[in-house]
Amino acid sequence: MSIQREIAACTLCAEHLPHGVRPVTSFSPTARLLVIGQAPGSKVHESGIPWDDASGDRLRDWTGLSKEQMYDPAKVALVPMGFCYPGKASGGDKPPRPECAPRWHDLILDILPQDRLTLLVGTYAQARYLPEARKLSMTDRIREFRQFLPCFLPLPHPAWRSTIWMRRNPWFEAEVIPELRQAVAAHA
Repeated sequence: MSIQREIAACTLCAEHLPHGVRPVTSFSPTARLLVIGQAPGSKVHESGIPWDDASGDRLRDWTGLSKEQMYDPAKVALVPMGFCYPGKASGGDKPPRPECAPRWHDLILDILPQDRLTLLVGTYAQARYLPEARKLSMTDRIREFRQFLPCFLPLPHPAWRSTIWMRRNPWFEAEVIPELRQAVAAHA
């Protein structure tokens, strides 16, 4: 069985998913750009398409990727920390289920090219893949993004709240986004 079929059939945390199991991910062995996000939201749970919501629109804007480019698994791997919609919590969605990343990420990473760029979108991805930077705030990790290149590039989660964060941190748009687009173009 292929890893995609195994993930699609996964029920590891079904008892914790109030809206049911629907793993959402997309990847292939040729994808040199990897986007590791949080977990699907309710719209993505309904459509089954990663980043198929306003956050995805904002992420595509930041990266300079078109929908066609972003949804080409031969070029872009879309792998969340939790593969299924975890449900609502006060102030937003629940955190990604902790079972997914340990169960699936290494298997996926093993089939991806070694010369890839990984966009770490949000604090959950950054905590797992930049453990040495946990003491830094998310803002500081993003401000210091160059220290994690050429392998990783940390980003805020592109939820609507990121517009408030971007107003407080205008350097993100002026400094990070141009380099992000350049790095993405070199890998996608």
